[in-house]
Amino acid sequence: MTFSAGVKAELCKLPVGKHCCALAEGYGAFLYGNTFTPVAIKIITENAAFGTRLRTLIRRAFGVDFDLLPPEGAAGKQAYTIRDADKLEKIADAVGYDSEAHLAHQINLGLLETSCCHAAFVRGAFLAGGSVTDPARGYHLELMTGHMRVSAGMISILRDMQFDPKETMRRGNWAVYFKQSGAIEDFLTTIGASGAALAYMTAKVERDMRNAIQRKVNCDAANVDKSVEAAAAQLAAIRRIEQRSGLESLPEKLHQTALLRIVNPELSLAELAELADPPVTKSCMSHRLRKLMELGRTE
Repeated sequence: MTFSAGVKAELCKLPVGKHCCALAEGYGAFLYGNTFTPVAIKIITENAAFGTRLRTLIRRAFGVDFDLLPPEGAAGKQAYTIRDADKLEKIADAVGYDSEAHLAHQINLGLLETSCCHAAFVRGAFLAGGSVTDPARGYHLELMTGHMRVSAGMISILRDMQFDPKETMRRGNWAVYFKQSGAIEDFLTTIGASGAALAYMTAKVERDMRNAIQRKVNCDAANVDKSVEAAAAQLAAIRRIEQRSGLESLPEKLHQTALLRIVNPELSLAELAELADPPVTKSCMSHRLRKLMELGRTE
């Protein structure tokens, strides 16, 4: 089961709400389903739980059932269809749709007066025409419909719900989408998929931790490279001093430092400082090595 299918399965376990919310959820499913015209309503889904929920929704909201149902136990994509004229008229009246007055679908906001109905409508839209990526692979949630005005209305509804969605057109359909983990978490929580929202939050924390660890590893590696380059330059300067005048010509403290670096080419400044006799600070060791570098350049 995909992550998106799992989210829908979680949503389908929610109890069908009061009549106004059932109407809102069914309305959202119709507008984001495959067909919603004066002559037919059709929703195609692979999710049997959604099909069962659809039947409960339209009975509660409109007092009708589908004319055509998928065969019992059928697998794959299944169609739920209404073609009966009386049923279609009853649904159209309930959602305030007049095919002669409306040339294009748009959301009847009069049906969505409360916050619970807003959430139910968006839930129905997501169940019929929504998808969400597995957070382990990326962050993307979208609602897709073939109705331009419906998509514009959905943006307005989501903004009223304090979301900030984006919109794009793809293959003749309009998609409202989110690409921020936090927005997706809030969206899933709002429509009732709190388990999926928690999975998103957990995945984000894990990804952020992995990224932080990788950044630290990269930083440590860069620091090691710098240390290796610095040690190589210091050794080269010390060798030049040895060839020109001998290390015995150096003051005692610089002589000790030169020998420490020759014997311990891989150690950091702090580690060299601890080996000095007596031990010195990292700053002091840095100063001594800079002095050796200067002598190695000038002698």
